[in-house]
Amino acid sequence: MERAALYLRVSTKDQTTENQRLELQRVAQAKRWQITGIYEDDGISGAKGRDKRPAYDMMLKDAVRAKFDILMSWDVSRLGRSLTDLVNVLDDLHSHSVDLYLHQQAVDTTTPTGKAMYQMTGVFAEFERSMISERVKAGLQRAKDQGKKLGRPENILNEILIETDRHAGLSIRQIAGKYGISIGKAHKVVRGLRK
Repeated sequence: MERAALYLRVSTKDQTTENQRLELQRVAQAKRWQITGIYEDDGISGAKGRDKRPAYDMMLKDAVRAKFDILMSWDVSRLGRSLTDLVNVLDDLHSHSVDLYLHQQAVDTTTPTGKAMYQMTGVFAEFERSMISERVKAGLQRAKDQGKKLGRPENILNEILIETDRHAGLSIRQIAGKYGISIGKAHKVVRGLRK
């Protein structure tokens, strides 16, 4: 018997996961899947990252630990809002031999049709990544053409004060903290002063 886990999520506290739970339990029973875990994020947006969705995070960790064979969810939006993030999660699940059942989209990767649908999401995610990349490159080029300086702004350091602080016995770490720069940058400035 296949072991199934349910992932349930609603975005607001006014909503309930009960309808999702009942329908997914009915499907699991019909398919003879044993439900071994239920992960529920109540009142948390799907746009939030994994670190802000504790049940989602635990579900992914348990997938790696092989605590279930199939992840069941009401629909794709319960797992995530970004296609790229979703495909990354699906790849993680797939690499740990966890199948996916999405009720609203009728995706069931335990079947050949479901596997084909899953592979198509990968194609669309790659397309989305390349479109984002092209937009970013075009925006950077436009900014360059308009004479804008790209990259992080340089910290303008008062080398005389740093030199005075170093001669006064301040450590590199103290200098870095005082001027809000990294320890590596403080080393570089002090080395430059010696030359």
